[in-house]
Amino acid sequence: MSEDARFEDGGEKPLRLMALDADDLQIVSALTQDAVFPANEMAWRVRAREFALLLNRFRWEDAEAAAKRGRAVERVQSVLVFGDVLKVQSQGVEKGDPDTVMSLLSISFEPGEDGTGRIVLTLAGDGAIALDVETIDAKLQDVTRPYVAPSRKTPDHPE
Repeated sequence: MSEDARFEDGGEKPLRLMALDADDLQIVSALTQDAVFPANEMAWRVRAREFALLLNRFRWEDAEAAAKRGRAVERVQSVLVFGDVLKVQSQGVEKGDPDTVMSLLSISFEPGEDGTGRIVLTLAGDGAIALDVETIDAKLQDVTRPYVAPSRKTPDHPE
């Protein structure tokens, strides 16, 4: 009998995950919460039906170990790619400006008919990116070694 994977199982290995349903997408959302990216690090490849982001992802899976060991928390650059994208819309997003840094708060899925739906990337400051998709097809992959988070702090969301 197999068990579900745990954060600790990843150790120091880079993440490489796929999301093929709404439950999988919730996991990707949790792992990308508080990721930051400049506005010029997102791309929609219409013919390939892909939307991609290069994120500076907070390593939530390592935060507890960092605290226990008294070391700084980390970030890592990750690529987040959504496939089967039919349409992209945004609100409150400065596209292409390298000086505009956005913070990803969550990723959610609004189901449509026959497996279609809308993936919504909610950004800090009332921004959002909506992807109309034929099906959920997301990939998250770390592409650099972890580095010390510049703030040296764990993101906090007081209520």
